Amino acid sequence: MRTIKFILQKEFLQIFRNKSMLPVIFVMPIIQLCVLVFAATYEMKNTNLFVVDKDLSSHSRELISKFNGSPFFTVKDIDFSINNAEDELLKDDVDAILVFENGFGKLVDKKEPAEVQVLVNAIDASAAGLYNAYILSVIQEYNLQLKAKLQIVGKDNGIHLVQNTYSFLYNPEMKYIPYMLPGILVLLVTVIGLFLSAMNVVREKEIGTIEQINVTPIKKYQFLIGKLIPFLVIGFFELGVGLLLAAFVFKIPILGSVWLIYLVAFVYLLTILGIGLLISTQTDTQQQAMFIAWFFMIIFIMMSGLFTPTDSMPMWGQKLNYLNPVAYFIKIIRMIMLKGSGFMDVAKELGILGVYAVSILGIAVNRYRKVA
Repeated sequence: MRTIKFILQKEFLQIFRNKSMLPVIFVMPIIQLCVLVFAATYEMKNTNLFVVDKDLSSHSRELISKFNGSPFFTVKDIDFSINNAEDELLKDDVDAILVFENGFGKLVDKKEPAEVQVLVNAIDASAAGLYNAYILSVIQEYNLQLKAKLQIVGKDNGIHLVQNTYSFLYNPEMKYIPYMLPGILVLLVTVIGLFLSAMNVVREKEIGTIEQINVTPIKKYQFLIGKLIPFLVIGFFELGVGLLLAAFVFKIPILGSVWLIYLVAFVYLLTILGIGLLISTQTDTQQQAMFIAWFFMIIFIMMSGLFTPTDSMPMWGQKLNYLNPVAYFIKIIRMIMLKGSGFMDVAKELGILGVYAVSILGIAVNRYRKVA
């Protein structure tokens, strides 16, 4: 234990002596968390809408006013010409066009079907789907109001409105921040753990101290434990700061056990540090370690379910995702923080992470050769 203690003292001294790295380790993740939580969102606000109103009836004006009153839309202009609207769409100044043909109001007054044309910029298919859904929801709300008016005016028109009640569990205000913050917090902990551990042993190779360590009586397990524990502590620190920001700055209630989050984080960080250690033992320069770590990091992030649902991936992608530790931790931390899930609810994913941690650490330790 004394030997490990001295190695830990050496590692912490090296970390805190490197003044350029301290902001990267302790300040930048906090800034990134605060920025990315607001920037990484699929909420479509301020959708720019161009209205072509050839009808100029009270009904078209009423429907346009509903778009003006919606927080999701900004009516940029109202014109008679579809060509002008398409020009604005080509210049990317508007996201969608709403067209009222002449006679729209008369058809509504006659209680006959009336059509509204919607043209959406579909370069970004996912955004286009949301634009369309929002527009249709406003039109549907207007339809329901028309049906209610018809029901009052004509008692025998056969219209019966069915009202439904609903509630949104775990995120009643339908905000995107509670969904994104746990995932981004996992991402920042992963970046710190993977990159720092990947460059740790290889740094000793670059500066030439690895040979001095190899000829000492320090055992291999003592050396590796001393190398990994500081980054485990740093990872816990980053996680704790992130949870404090979630609770007190972003006002996200943590419904589950914080101790369970730390238990899962411990197993997860062992996995990530094991991957970083494996990369470090197989490379000769920090630049090589950085490139290899970045390669795995991109794959882990894009397939983790942070930005896109994993269920939407092709079947081969979902099976490949079984090897993605980031996907497990993101799923678990969202369950604990937002749903209040307990140990038994996350036991399966935690067990897989545990097997992953033991396996990758075993391979990394085996691949490190200490020549005394």
